[in-house]
Amino acid sequence: MSLERTLTVRVERISRQTPEILAFELAHPWGRPLPAYEAGAHIDVHMPGGFSRQYSLARAPSSANSYVIGVKREPDSRGGSASMHERVREGDLLAISAPRNTFPLREEARHHLLLAGGIGMTPLLAMAQALAARGAGFTLCVFARSEEHLAFAEALRAPALAPHLRLHLDQGDASQRIDLRALLARPAPGTHLYVCGPGGFMQAVRDAASHWPEDALHAEYFAAPADASTTAGLPFTLKLARRGISVPVAADQTAVDALHEVGIDIPVSCQQGLCGTCVVDGDGEGAEHRDFCLTGTERRTRVALCCSRAKGLELVLQL
Repeated sequence: MSLERTLTVRVERISRQTPEILAFELAHPWGRPLPAYEAGAHIDVHMPGGFSRQYSLARAPSSANSYVIGVKREPDSRGGSASMHERVREGDLLAISAPRNTFPLREEARHHLLLAGGIGMTPLLAMAQALAARGAGFTLCVFARSEEHLAFAEALRAPALAPHLRLHLDQGDASQRIDLRALLARPAPGTHLYVCGPGGFMQAVRDAASHWPEDALHAEYFAAPADASTTAGLPFTLKLARRGISVPVAADQTAVDALHEVGIDIPVSCQQGLCGTCVVDGDGEGAEHRDFCLTGTERRTRVALCCSRAKGLELVLQL
């Protein structure tokens, strides 16, 4: 497996946001600037126990030389969130990746509709702050169980964001709850929709927005749906156009693994089609796309190799 170059950061501050969510502020150990990023970006965090997870940066780019992430302690954690909550302390050093962004704001949008479910608020908070700073039109809708479960509440109610905020609390006043189908019934021309949150919330938004133009709907997933597959399929061949060679991919093998077997290095991280690390240029029209990071337009010319396969017998890549 190939991993991108890592950076070392110090945990400057840990703050409790809700009973389940901690915020971690990460800075360079010697005060140097960290790599720049755009709102919507995420990083890989390598944590005690050998775990690696992706976390969105929960603050808009600024002059502050630190990153902020929010980590929810999942009851059925496979080890990642438990490690961050139970083993990481202020002053600890962690290895992270440089930021990368598969969930950017779209410059062509006339209005941005941001829908955040629970901890899914992290990338959308950064987006809202960035949009407010440049005076762009946006609405931020945040869905949470209650006030107690509202993360980054102080940042949400800052003067720059408060006029754009709509807050839906399951245990709050019924008159303030947001009806997704009503909200998304008529997409205004030029409006782009961005959504991030738990699987059930993501599906509810997608169902309510099924009539929206595909290129106006942008999603950031925490995990691939339970029924998503990265390997099962028929065998096929990868044709590497720049090298002039072909590489066979077995029915129970991913394209990334097949390339690694012949010594071709493709960086990977999540291996679920979420983070975009393994995306390469290629004949997207000939791919059976199984990722959750590329837009419809991007899928015409790009392929996520950790999960996607060929529709037929061959898939051409610009490698």
